Amino acid sequence: MSTFDKREEGFEKKFALDADQKFKAEARRNKLLGLWAAEKLGIAGDAAAAYAKEVVASDFEESGDADVVRKVLGDLSAKGVTVTEPELRVKMDELMATAVMQVKAGT
Repeated sequence: MSTFDKREEGFEKKFALDADQKFKAEARRNKLLGLWAAEKLGIAGDAAAAYAKEVVASDFEESGDADVVRKVLGDLSAKGVTVTEPELRVKMDELMATAVMQVKAGT
């Protein structure tokens, strides 16, 4: 195997690792978002954990964050909790930073 082939293989492995970590971080962010929204909805304990799983699962409906935003905003507004989309997206950004740190730390 030439040096070029070894470098190419290294870049491919790094890309795969980065993609895996991004997926894990997004799933972790969605779980944290679900727990945050559950608290706003007055849901606690096992029901909050179950709701967080629903939020994570909602991300598989379409690419991007629109499906998660739609679910959480819909659930919040159905219960009379006022959160705007920009506020929700700011919260998602905050939680993404937390999720990235947690994934990198292996927690």
